[in-house]
Amino acid sequence: MTDRPTDLSPLPSPKPTRRFGVTARRFALMASVGAGLGLAAYGFAPQAAKTDLFTTPAHAQVNHDVSKVDHPVGFADIVERVRPSVISVKVRIKDKSTASDDDLPFQPGSPMERFFRRFGGPDGLPPGLRGHRHGVVTGQGSGFFISSDGYAVTNNHVVDDADKVEVTTDDGKTYTAKVIGTDPRTDLALIKVEGGSNFPFAKLSDDKARIGDWVLAVGNPFGLGGTVTAGIVSASGRDIGNGPYDDFIQIDAPVNKGNSGGPAFNMKGDVIGVNTAIYSPSGGSVGIAFSIPASTVKNVVAQLKSKGSVSRGWIGVQIQPVTADIADSLGLKKAEGALVAEPQADSPAAKAGIESGDVITQVNGATVKDARELARTIGGLAPGTSIKLNILHKGADKVVNLTLGTLPNTVEAKAGFDGDHEFSRGSEVPRLGMTVAPAASVAGAGAAGVVVIDVDPKSAAADRGFKEGDVILEVGGKSVSNSADVRAAIKAARADNKKSILMRVRTGGTARFVAVPIAKG
Repeated sequence: MTDRPTDLSPLPSPKPTRRFGVTARRFALMASVGAGLGLAAYGFAPQAAKTDLFTTPAHAQVNHDVSKVDHPVGFADIVERVRPSVISVKVRIKDKSTASDDDLPFQPGSPMERFFRRFGGPDGLPPGLRGHRHGVVTGQGSGFFISSDGYAVTNNHVVDDADKVEVTTDDGKTYTAKVIGTDPRTDLALIKVEGGSNFPFAKLSDDKARIGDWVLAVGNPFGLGGTVTAGIVSASGRDIGNGPYDDFIQIDAPVNKGNSGGPAFNMKGDVIGVNTAIYSPSGGSVGIAFSIPASTVKNVVAQLKSKGSVSRGWIGVQIQPVTADIADSLGLKKAEGALVAEPQADSPAAKAGIESGDVITQVNGATVKDARELARTIGGLAPGTSIKLNILHKGADKVVNLTLGTLPNTVEAKAGFDGDHEFSRGSEVPRLGMTVAPAASVAGAGAAGVVVIDVDPKSAAADRGFKEGDVILEVGGKSVSNSADVRAAIKAARADNKKSILMRVRTGGTARFVAVPIAKG
């Protein structure tokens, strides 16, 4: 059965059952509202008091005024100008002899792989399909020209591992393209169309996208090239778990599979972002899409064009956000900056004297809001650049000068304690809900710190993510080697009237700081 709209026009309009007395003050307020609705023609002199504002057909005047309002212009003029710069990208990938997750565009278990596996990517080749068919696998995406000589931008995950790349322009012509370079960390790729010239191209915007601005997404969803959808910028600075450089623009223009690598245009016809991912429990658009900002695209594409790869500045520290609990533990007024969990050996940071527990608050005089902002700032600088860091070191301000190194392409795995060992009898830490033992007494745990061998699931330690096998290296800024050291540090924190205490914890090969609330008494 089909639901049909109900026509209510024959129903009589309700009439007021009684008049209301209006005070002079109330009348003045209502008059100001009435004037805004096109009722200014009514006089409010004493002799006009017989006019009944509640029964006069004011809607006729309102309708008359609304009819004079200009109709929306629409987006046709902008679309006509920018759509020729957008291309459909088709890739062919030879099926590997062994079907496995090695054929995925991202490393198995990586943040980007988990994101796309959970939410789905707006490309024509979902990660789950790679390496599970025989013969040739094809995929589709989108892109756009950035110069008349055929350079075009798309996503890394669209062309990654492709044996052949073809593009189709808005006029239906097909060309072969070559991958010039890719950057998996930002999921961007630069390709070059062969055998053509004088292509229409788009300009990357110099302006930062503002929340609420109109945006047009143009691309190749489901192989339907040249599709245009409209929406607004919903948010900025989104972190979708792709990596430390996440700074996505969120838009609500419908974006679907096949839109990956396509542009998001502003009302000037400039590209504000490259559409990369969608949040979609259903697999289709639900109005939540993510675009790489034009500022990031400019920096990455310039390096890909000049040398085929991207080099980023590197100081060599593991960092984490400064939460409210951590700020309280360190005596900070605001939860800002980036907390150094551990400097890497022989890194620029280590050579400059930066230590675990330091908080980086400024880079070249610019305030560091959080750990992600520090990663983006340092990554946006060229290796070899000299910088000045303001840090909070053991409660005192300190300035450090260093020269940036080059961010390694791969991170070496560090051997760490895996928890599969026989534990010695440990000592309980009161009120925290965990039992610890000296690390030196547990094989594979190292020589420093204490190992967590049991955690009460209802305790403060469990709430903060402690688990069996974690190694606590420091408590309250002091190294610990047994349970007595832990208790002494907690006692000192209580004496200083602190609500929580900061612990440096190692899980596997990664160190982090955890602020744990401490009970009184």
